[in-house]
Amino acid sequence: MNIQPYLSLDGRAQEAIDFYKEAIGAKVEMVMHFKDAPPEMQSQINPASRDKVMHACIKVGDTPVFLTDGSCNNKAVFSGVTLTLNADSDAQAEKLFKALTKDGGKETMPMTETFFATRFGMLADKFGVAWMILKAKQP
Repeated sequence: MNIQPYLSLDGRAQEAIDFYKEAIGAKVEMVMHFKDAPPEMQSQINPASRDKVMHACIKVGDTPVFLTDGSCNNKAVFSGVTLTLNADSDAQAEKLFKALTKDGGKETMPMTETFFATRFGMLADKFGVAWMILKAKQP
Protein backbone atom coordinates (compact mmCIF):
# COMPACT_ATOMS: atom_id res chain seq x y z
CA MET A 1 0.00 0.00 0.00
CA ASN A 2 1.11 3.57 -0.61
CA ILE A 3 -0.32 7.07 -0.75
CA GLN A 4 -0.49 8.81 -4.11
CA PRO A 5 -0.39 12.63 -4.28
CA TYR A 6 -2.90 13.93 -6.85
CA LEU A 7 -2.88 17.68 -7.52
CA SER A 8 -5.97 19.28 -9.06
CA LEU A 9 -4.71 22.49 -10.62
CA ASP A 10 -7.91 23.82 -12.22
CA GLY A 11 -6.57 24.79 -15.63
CA ARG A 12 -2.86 25.17 -14.77
CA ALA A 13 -1.67 21.55 -14.87
CA GLN A 14 0.52 21.90 -17.97
CA GLU A 15 2.06 25.04 -16.50
CA ALA A 16 2.74 23.12 -13.27
CA ILE A 17 4.27 20.18 -15.15
CA ASP A 18 6.64 22.53 -16.98
CA PHE A 19 7.47 24.38 -13.76
CA TYR A 20 8.19 21.22 -11.76
CA LYS A 21 10.37 19.85 -14.58
CA GLU A 22 12.54 22.95 -14.42
CA ALA A 23 12.39 23.70 -10.70
CA ILE A 24 12.84 20.25 -9.16
CA GLY A 25 13.80 17.97 -12.04
CA ALA A 26 10.45 16.19 -12.33
CA LYS A 27 10.22 13.66 -15.16
CA VAL A 28 7.04 13.42 -17.21
CA GLU A 29 5.69 9.86 -17.17
CA MET A 30 2.45 10.50 -19.09
CA VAL A 31 -0.05 13.20 -20.05
CA MET A 32 -3.61 12.57 -21.22
CA HIS A 33 -5.82 15.44 -22.39
CA PHE A 34 -9.61 15.59 -22.23
CA LYS A 35 -9.70 15.29 -26.03
CA ASP A 36 -8.08 11.83 -25.61
CA ALA A 37 -11.15 10.46 -23.81
CA PRO A 38 -13.21 7.81 -25.63
CA PRO A 39 -15.73 9.14 -28.19
CA GLU A 40 -18.72 8.18 -26.01
CA MET A 41 -17.43 10.56 -23.29
CA GLN A 42 -16.73 13.53 -25.57
CA SER A 43 -20.26 14.93 -25.26
CA GLN A 44 -19.70 15.32 -21.50
CA ILE A 45 -16.53 17.38 -21.97
CA ASN A 46 -16.62 21.16 -22.18
CA PRO A 47 -15.17 22.06 -25.61
CA ALA A 48 -13.02 24.75 -23.95
CA SER A 49 -11.34 22.01 -21.88
CA ARG A 50 -10.43 19.67 -24.75
CA ASP A 51 -6.74 20.61 -24.69
CA LYS A 52 -6.52 20.68 -20.89
CA VAL A 53 -4.89 17.91 -18.85
CA MET A 54 -7.33 15.19 -17.80
CA HIS A 55 -4.63 13.09 -16.12
CA ALA A 56 -0.86 13.30 -15.94
CA CYS A 57 1.91 11.67 -13.97
CA ILE A 58 5.27 13.20 -13.18
CA LYS A 59 7.99 11.56 -11.16
CA VAL A 60 9.72 13.58 -8.46
CA GLY A 61 12.72 11.51 -7.46
CA ASP A 62 11.21 8.04 -6.97
CA THR A 63 7.69 9.31 -6.24
CA PRO A 64 4.95 9.54 -8.87
CA VAL A 65 2.72 12.61 -8.52
CA PHE A 66 -0.54 12.80 -10.46
CA LEU A 67 -1.94 16.08 -11.80
CA THR A 68 -5.15 17.20 -13.47
CA ASP A 69 -6.77 20.38 -14.63
CA GLY A 70 -10.00 19.15 -13.03
CA SER A 71 -12.88 21.52 -13.66
CA CYS A 72 -10.57 24.22 -15.09
CA ASN A 73 -12.08 27.06 -13.04
CA ASN A 74 -8.76 28.46 -11.73
CA LYS A 75 -9.92 28.08 -8.13
CA ALA A 76 -7.55 25.39 -6.88
CA VAL A 77 -7.21 25.45 -3.09
CA PHE A 78 -4.55 23.44 -1.31
CA SER A 79 -5.17 23.31 2.40
CA GLY A 80 -4.09 20.82 5.03
CA VAL A 81 -1.69 18.89 2.79
CA THR A 82 2.05 19.46 2.39
CA LEU A 83 4.45 17.68 0.05
CA THR A 84 7.93 17.06 1.48
CA LEU A 85 11.15 16.91 -0.51
CA ASN A 86 13.96 15.10 1.30
CA ALA A 87 17.19 16.56 -0.08
CA ASP A 88 20.45 14.63 -0.37
CA SER A 89 22.56 17.61 0.73
CA ASP A 90 22.29 21.08 2.24
CA ALA A 91 23.13 22.57 -1.16
CA GLN A 92 20.35 20.59 -2.85
CA ALA A 93 17.87 21.67 -0.15
CA GLU A 94 18.77 25.33 -0.75
CA LYS A 95 18.50 24.90 -4.52
CA LEU A 96 15.07 23.20 -4.33
CA PHE A 97 13.75 25.83 -1.92
CA LYS A 98 14.90 28.68 -4.15
CA ALA A 99 13.49 27.03 -7.30
CA LEU A 100 10.05 26.44 -5.77
CA THR A 101 9.75 29.98 -4.38
CA LYS A 102 10.56 31.71 -7.67
CA ASP A 103 7.89 33.18 -9.94
CA GLY A 104 5.40 33.94 -7.18
CA GLY A 105 6.07 31.25 -4.58
CA LYS A 106 5.80 32.34 -0.94
CA GLU A 107 8.22 31.40 1.82
CA THR A 108 6.28 30.40 4.95
CA MET A 109 9.32 29.41 7.03
CA PRO A 110 12.81 30.46 5.96
CA MET A 111 15.42 27.80 5.23
CA THR A 112 17.36 27.22 8.45
CA GLU A 113 18.98 24.58 10.65
CA THR A 114 16.71 22.90 13.18
CA PHE A 115 17.13 20.25 15.85
CA PHE A 116 16.07 17.58 13.32
CA ALA A 117 17.53 18.91 10.06
CA THR A 118 20.66 20.64 8.82
CA ARG A 119 18.37 22.51 6.40
CA PHE A 120 14.60 22.94 6.72
CA GLY A 121 12.18 25.39 5.15
CA MET A 122 8.53 25.67 4.18
CA LEU A 123 6.83 27.39 1.26
CA ALA A 124 3.81 27.56 -0.99
CA ASP A 125 4.71 27.50 -4.68
CA LYS A 126 3.07 29.72 -7.28
CA PHE A 127 0.20 27.22 -7.60
CA GLY A 128 -0.50 27.29 -3.86
CA VAL A 129 0.95 23.81 -3.25
CA ALA A 130 2.58 23.64 0.20
CA TRP A 131 6.09 22.16 0.40
CA MET A 132 8.59 21.32 3.13
CA ILE A 133 12.21 20.98 2.04
CA LEU A 134 14.61 19.26 4.40
CA LYS A 135 17.98 17.64 4.74
CA ALA A 136 17.62 15.50 7.84
CA LYS A 137 20.38 15.30 10.42
CA GLN A 138 22.12 11.96 10.47
CA PRO A 139 21.95 10.04 13.77
